[in-house]
Formats: sequence, C-alpha cells, structure tokens
Amino acid sequence: MLGKFFQSIVNQIGSSLDKTFGVIDESLTVIACNRNDKIGETAKSFNHNSLLNSNVYITDEHTYKSFGTHIYPGYVVFVSGNDNISKDYANLISVTMENALKYHNERYDKSNFIKNILLDNVLSGDIYIKSRKLKFNLDVNRVCMIIKTTSKSDTSACEVVKGLFPDKNKDFVININENNIVLVKEIPKETDTSDFEKLAISISDTLSGEYSINSVIGIGTPVNGIKDLARSFKESQVAVEVGKVFDTNKNIISYANLGIARLVYQLPTTLCEAFLKEIFKRGSIESMDQETLFTIQKFFENSLNISETSRKLFVHRNTLVYRLEKIKKITGLDLREFEDAIVFKIALMVKKYLVSNPTKY
Repeated sequence: MLGKFFQSIVNQIGSSLDKTFGVIDESLTVIACNRNDKIGETAKSFNHNSLLNSNVYITDEHTYKSFGTHIYPGYVVFVSGNDNISKDYANLISVTMENALKYHNERYDKSNFIKNILLDNVLSGDIYIKSRKLKFNLDVNRVCMIIKTTSKSDTSACEVVKGLFPDKNKDFVININENNIVLVKEIPKETDTSDFEKLAISISDTLSGEYSINSVIGIGTPVNGIKDLARSFKESQVAVEVGKVFDTNKNIISYANLGIARLVYQLPTTLCEAFLKEIFKRGSIESMDQETLFTIQKFFENSLNISETSRKLFVHRNTLVYRLEKIKKITGLDLREFEDAIVFKIALMVKKYLVSNPTKY
C-alpha cells in the first residue's frame, strides 16, 4: 500500500546516488527502487531474522538497514555493495524513510480521526485522549465546509481541493462519499464570516473554471477545539439542504446567514400544513396568478416600499395599491402592515419547503 509513497521518495534522492537502493516490505518484496526492473522482485538473500539482533545486515552483494518497528522491522532499506559507503547510504536513507513514514502515518491517522469525529463515530471521552496522542492543537478555531459536487468530471474534486490547502497539519480535506468533500480549515480567532464565503467562492471558481466541476458549498459556523467539529459539519450540511429549498440560485450558502429559513426547515411537515390552512382560510396561495406572486416577491425585496416597488415593476403606484388590495381580499392579510407581511413571508417559505420535499442527510 505504501509502495508509491516510498517510490516517490526514492525518485527524489535517486539521482544523487551511484548505487542501486530501495525498500522491501515484510513479505521480502521490493516495493520501491531506483531501478524499475527490480520492483516486485523477492529479496532472496535476506530474511527478517537477520535483523533481530542488529538493525544492520550485510551480505556479499547488499547492505540492509531496518526502519519502522524497533522490535520487528516492518520495512528495510537495501543498498548495493557491502563497503562503508553502502553502510552510510543505508543509514541515511533509512532515517529519511523513517521520518517520512512517521509523518505519513500521523497524517493518515489524523484524517481518519477527523472523519470519525465528523460522523460521530468517536466517543466524547475518547476525543481528547486521541487528540493528545496525535498531537492536535486543541486551542484553535476551525470551520467546516462541505463541498457537494453536482457534475461529473474525470478530475478528482477531492484532489483539486487538497492541492488548494497544502498545509496538512492545519487543514484537512476529507472525502465523505462520491459527491461530498469536507474541508476542515484552521482559522484565526477573529475571522469574519464574509472571509469564509470568499474562500468558498475561490474553491468553487477553481473547480468550475479550471476543471469544469460544478459544486454547491455549505459553510458551518466556527468552533473552538476538536469536539465541536461535528456541529460545524452538520451546520454545513443543513446550509446546503436549506439552500436547495430557499436559495436555489446560490451555490455558496452560509449557515450563519440562513435566518428564518433555518427554522422553517426544521419544522415538522404536519405543523407546516396546519399553519398554511390556518393562515389562508379565505383563499390559498394556489388561487393567485403568477403576476400577483411576482408582485409580492418584489414588494418584499423592496422592504414593503410602495413607491420603490412600483418603480421596479414599471407600474403606476395606484396599480400596485390595487394589487395589494386584491391580495388582502384573497388572504385577509394586508402586506402593507408589517405583522401581516411577516406572516405572509413565512407562509410562502413554508409552502416552498413543503413543495420541495427536501431529502435530509
């Protein structure tokens, strides 16, 4: 599994050495080497018992140096030759591989640990124990963003996002499933929420502009420490789902900006249906034509200002007043009155929520 990882290191240092060298695993198979024809061969002149008493073993043709586990070596570096230069090479390469393997394992464990926290697969009491073991910085702020891809591409969206956040000790890019990627971003304590949206826009533009990958990004609220990451993750999920219902034209949705939509989304459908029946006793929303509904939308967008709304609709002020009176007769609600306008606005959102029949995570 680590063959490609070790091979990348071999390729980096291979041009600097004039000897054949590589790495063998527990099955005595060469999994990395600066000579491609050697990869996959079995190291017949060596066995792990040779390193039980010493972590260096020399034969007529090769020098071997273990790394990985002190008691029983998981991996072994081999270098052609049995002279002091070969021994020095073996020592240097094994140290390099040891440090790289430690970093790789630590990184791998951290990513899995974060993923399990997000999915609530870690007991609360175990989080801090594991955090200390993995040397997590607990006293920092982080925010979760879920990146939901909505189009197919030959390019891996996860790999693209990973490339945008190369600091593997601070930022974690986790593939939840085929269409959902989570970015756990370390942030300064006084970061403004608008900065999160700018970051999300940058991610979205990179995916769409360079790789033709369309996406919707939900942004959770910042949390301090590790334990509350699951909450920020769930908020980012809710942001995407609520956005599908109420902000269909947006692909960047922040949980902090959902407002009333967040409350409506969490209501039971039976309660929503009862609310609509109670509000629209005289006549339902369905009885209104598209022109009337468009007038209502513009009236709300212009903060219940009759003059501004009539200007935007290119109609006379009296025409708009007539339409508002018509709405009052149908519903019993006068949209020129603030309280009635609030009730009607919520009713429209409830109706939209019921029609959408959203699928929750």
